[in-house]
Amino acid sequence: MRSIVERFSVQTGHDTEMIDITDRVKEIVAGTGVANGMALVMTMHTTTAITVNEGLEDLEDDITEMLARLAPEGRDYRHARFLHSDGQMAVNAPSHLKGALLGMQFVAPIADGNLVLGARHTIYFVELDGPLERQLVIQVLGAE
Repeated sequence: MRSIVERFSVQTGHDTEMIDITDRVKEIVAGTGVANGMALVMTMHTTTAITVNEGLEDLEDDITEMLARLAPEGRDYRHARFLHSDGQMAVNAPSHLKGALLGMQFVAPIADGNLVLGARHTIYFVELDGPLERQLVIQVLGAE
């Protein structure tokens, strides 16, 4: 069994956005030479997320609007305090909460060298506190 870890970055352009990373993930998986196994996609940041949904702009808008309703700006969050570890005020509690709702990872099987996805599945990297350069990790486990 092989275990391959690949890292890549995404430069986001907005405070909140959904970025389709499906082709990038498929390309990395195909490049590992693993024929059968599993692929884990994970974000390295607590104010970002990984999710899968149908790749439609209206759904992207619906998802980001739903997140804004569930974790709105301007509330009296406990996280809105001075963080000694960062030397500054924490002002991004809604971003952390939205990330917690969506999750930080996605796992899919690999069969015959290809990532197994549903016909309408799109893998999204979700920025919740941008714009920033963000890091992602893909671990591929399996046999050649």
